[in-house]
Amino acid sequence: MYIGESGRSRRNIGTWGGLLVGAAALAGAVATTAAQAPPVQSERASGAFPADRLCEPGTSAARLADPEAHDPSALTSQEAAELDRQLNAAPIAQRTPDSGQPETIPVVFHVVSAEDGTGDIDNATIGEQIAVMNRGFGGDYGGVDTGFRFELAKVTRTANDAWFGDFGANEQAIKRELRQGDAGVLNLYSIDMGQGLLGRSTFPQDYESNSRSDGVVIDYRTVPGGGRDKFDLGHTGTHETGHWLGLFHTFQNGCEEPGDYVDDTPYEREQSSGCPEGRDTCTERPGEDPIHNFMNYSDDKCLFEFTEGQAERMAKSWAAFRT
Repeated sequence: MYIGESGRSRRNIGTWGGLLVGAAALAGAVATTAAQAPPVQSERASGAFPADRLCEPGTSAARLADPEAHDPSALTSQEAAELDRQLNAAPIAQRTPDSGQPETIPVVFHVVSAEDGTGDIDNATIGEQIAVMNRGFGGDYGGVDTGFRFELAKVTRTANDAWFGDFGANEQAIKRELRQGDAGVLNLYSIDMGQGLLGRSTFPQDYESNSRSDGVVIDYRTVPGGGRDKFDLGHTGTHETGHWLGLFHTFQNGCEEPGDYVDDTPYEREQSSGCPEGRDTCTERPGEDPIHNFMNYSDDKCLFEFTEGQAERMAKSWAAFRT
């Protein structure tokens, strides 16, 4: 996968290949761990950068620390339907599987910290964050093996008080300055997102029209051992990367059709909080609420699965928009 300033993917490891295959077929695949991670390039920068603004991304999705809080980036039913229409209209999405190998996605991890060092995550923790994502997408916690893996390619470090202290006002400037690679490179930013927001992500459908905004942003305290109460096992990175690969929240559209556009995730009237075992908010629909699904808002300790249908949707999105 090319990591540069422009261009489409130059490395495609089995597009569609293995992405629809379940856990049994890919059980032998080994997730990257901190100890196994290859040497990565590292860049460090400091000082002030101009807060130039680009166009806001067309759509994005977030994970909130307080599920009762209002999410201004929540997709409307019309926005979700349009994203689904674009996915189904993409000719490449109709291709069939051609390989049993997992798709390995290079990750450029951007650490944005304060000039006093607050938020400066060390390399070992970055490696563990990638390992947590690999275990989640690999089905090691439960659920299916989605066929996706992640490999750390580069770490950049930027000490900038203005950026660190006001992510909302500087998001586009940060991404314009730091983002690397093409549609198939996951740019993952860690920063202080405040008390209410754990992370956010763009959707793959928006890459062509606004490539510089593409990527995942997480609060620096949500990494493994980061200290964010109830949310420091690293699953915010997994959740947001699910959006980056085309998934909606499990509670999208509530109890109304078509829900989250995935057939094997039960309908859910509203986002979950804590770990409410046995909750069923759509009693007229089959199944209890998917509180353990990575695309919900449950506490990190409660999350452990993707479904086969979600794996298929991510595979279609990858083939349509990121290869």
